[in-house]
Amino acid sequence: MIKEKPYNSKYLHYKKKEYGSTLRELVFGMEDGMVSTMGAITGIAIGSGSHSMVVLSGFVIIAVESISMGVGSYLSNKSESDREERILAEEREEIADMPEEEEKELLGWLIADGWSKELAVKMAQEAKGKPELMLHEMAYRELKMMPHNEGNSIKNGFTMWGSYIVGGLIPLVPYLLFTNTTEAIPISVGVTLVGLFALGAYVTKFSLRSWWKGGMEMLVLAGLAGAVGYAVGHYASMIM
Repeated sequence: MIKEKPYNSKYLHYKKKEYGSTLRELVFGMEDGMVSTMGAITGIAIGSGSHSMVVLSGFVIIAVESISMGVGSYLSNKSESDREERILAEEREEIADMPEEEEKELLGWLIADGWSKELAVKMAQEAKGKPELMLHEMAYRELKMMPHNEGNSIKNGFTMWGSYIVGGLIPLVPYLLFTNTTEAIPISVGVTLVGLFALGAYVTKFSLRSWWKGGMEMLVLAGLAGAVGYAVGHYASMIM
């Protein structure tokens, strides 16, 4: 016999959504790390031709941006979590103060979702006697949300920070291996484009899209930033 887990309003969320938010931060961090770093150091390499400046700039960009992105991810997720907790607290008060009205509301939502009236009535009546179950149902059906928690915000922040560093190192590593900037530029760009394609292909593992379509989409859209960096560096070198 399977033992049912008790409802807990503080952790009302689906594991799939929790997993999805972490995947979103991972992909965003990796993609932004590769694209931002490649675009910046390619422009600097073409514009200055200084190997030491490229390497120094690359490390500074990765260090500053990874922390900024990680903190930004944490704060945005925490703000969303705080907002959801406030809304849930208000809903919890309504359930305690107006149980009859909340029961009628839930009944309406259940019927609207396609449940038969007879079964919907029984479900609403049972939920009325279980405040946490009622909160769960109203949060999902009326508020259209499944709240996060602070631990998830912290995890997403670290995921963004770490993935940005990994992504940023991909275009920078060729400059560490080759002291000739002219040789390092095409290798850095090539490795980054391969990395973008691989990232796009990997993401399709969690969807129904074909791997090559996902890879090409990531490659084309994210690769535009590298093209902009190249163009800016090229024209800047002509002016200077």
